[in-house]
Amino acid sequence: MSYVVQLPPGKQVTLSKISTDDTHGLTREAATARFETLVIELAELQELLYGAKSHALIVVLQGLDTSGKDGTIRNVFREINPAGCMVTAFKTPTAEELAHDFLWRAHAHTPSIGMIGVFNRSHYEDVLVVRVKDLVPKSVWGNRFDQINDFERILTSNNTLVVKYYLHISEREQKERLLAREREVEKAWKLSAQDWIERRSWKSYWDAYEDTLTKCNTEHAPWRIVPADHKWFRNLAIIEDLVNLLRPFKEGWLATLKQRGEQELAAIKKAREEGVIKV
Repeated sequence: MSYVVQLPPGKQVTLSKISTDDTHGLTREAATARFETLVIELAELQELLYGAKSHALIVVLQGLDTSGKDGTIRNVFREINPAGCMVTAFKTPTAEELAHDFLWRAHAHTPSIGMIGVFNRSHYEDVLVVRVKDLVPKSVWGNRFDQINDFERILTSNNTLVVKYYLHISEREQKERLLAREREVEKAWKLSAQDWIERRSWKSYWDAYEDTLTKCNTEHAPWRIVPADHKWFRNLAIIEDLVNLLRPFKEGWLATLKQRGEQELAAIKKAREEGVIKV
C-alpha cells in the first residue's frame, strides 16, 4: 500500500487540499513494527543495487523548515551500507557554484551506477528560495522548471531512478517543533532566529511549492507528497514507497549477480586447471 500522495502529471497541486496529518488509520505501534521490517528489506535491496551496478537512485527531500529532512535520512537509511550511499546537503551556493549554471552543483553530486544519492534540499531551491527572496527575476527562475525537467529526463534515461518527496507539514506543527527545540537544551543548536523570520513567508513558500510540484511532476520523475505532521508516519510512508519502487528490479539484479558469480567461478576453475592459482 502507498501512503504517499502522488498526483498525475498535468494536475494542479493545491497543498491546502492535501492532509498534513493523515495516518491512514495506523497506530504508531503498528507503523513502527512495519517500518522495522522495511528497514531491513531496503538494506537488502540496496546491496543488490550496489552489486548489480545497472541503476542508480536519487532521493530528493524537500520541505519547509522542521518538516523532517534530517530525521528522514537518519531513520529511513539507517541500515544502508554507507559505502553505497552519499548524502548531499544543498545550502547557500558558494562563489564557485554561483559562477556556473544553477544545475552544475546538483549534477556534480548525482550518484554513479550502483549508488544511492540522497539530496537534503536540492536543485529545487533555485525555483523556491530564489523566488521567495527575490534573488533573481521571474524571467530567470521561470525558465528553470523546463530545465529541471530536462535534467531529470537525462538522468532517468541513463538508468538513474529519481524519487522526489515533498514533506508536507502544517504551519501549526512547524511552530510546535520550533518551540520544542527551544525547550530542549540538547536541540538548541538547531535553532536560528532565521527560522522564525522565514515563517513570515509561509504563504509565499506554499505558492512556490505548488508551482514547483505542478510544473515538475513528470512521468519520468513524479513528485510524492508525504503527510509529515507525524514523524513516525512520515518515515513509514517514505520507506514503504522506496521499497515498492525498488522491488520490481530485484529479480533482474539477482540474475545479473548470479551470472557474474558463475563467470567468476568458471574463471577460477580454469585458472586452477592451468596452474595459475593454487589452493
